Amino acid sequence: MAVIHQAHLVPTKLELIARWLPSQPWCPEGAGEPGAVGAYRFDDPDGEVGLEAHLVRVAGVLVHVPLAYRGAEQPGAADRLVGTMEHSVLGRRWVYDAGGDPVFARVLTDVLAGRARQAVLVDPAGAPLPAPLVRIAAGEPGTGTLTGQVTTAAVGGARVGVVRVLDGTSAAPVGASTLVGTWPGQEGPALLAWTAPTPARTA
Repeated sequence: MAVIHQAHLVPTKLELIARWLPSQPWCPEGAGEPGAVGAYRFDDPDGEVGLEAHLVRVAGVLVHVPLAYRGAEQPGAADRLVGTMEHSVLGRRWVYDAGGDPVFARVLTDVLAGRARQAVLVDPAGAPLPAPLVRIAAGEPGTGTLTGQVTTAAVGGARVGVVRVLDGTSAAPVGASTLVGTWPGQEGPALLAWTAPTPARTA
């Protein structure tokens, strides 16, 4: 379960994403203020890292922004830092692009293997909150070559791919385990991310 606090955030998540997006090579040209479409969450089994992926629309294009919220700086991850925010309940949070985050990679792998699932949202008292608009599930194994606006990272023993621009043109490599999602206006499952074993090095 993901505990959702009724907190004041400075800057807000959407403001933080808006500041970071223009620096990304996959961000559509002429992007203005992003509009929120929906989000989904994963649970960190250790309860340390918040894992939340946002779908936002910029310049008429839908983009996918997974974030990892941490209570301290992550060593060696300055290149993935989206920014910091002040959380009225949890204090300062360091927000990272989750595409290369080891906790995100581990939980994504568990979800695709059926060992974990999308987080259920509850308030601090444990009462259930409305289900998120974005619903995710394991999809069919990849059958193509890597295409579309996708970023990849080698994390531990896995290669993690995150589809950034959700325009229906992306494909996962052959045999990759895939994460798909649906949301209002997207009734058929859309590819969001995938994992595959890191290719073995050859001598």
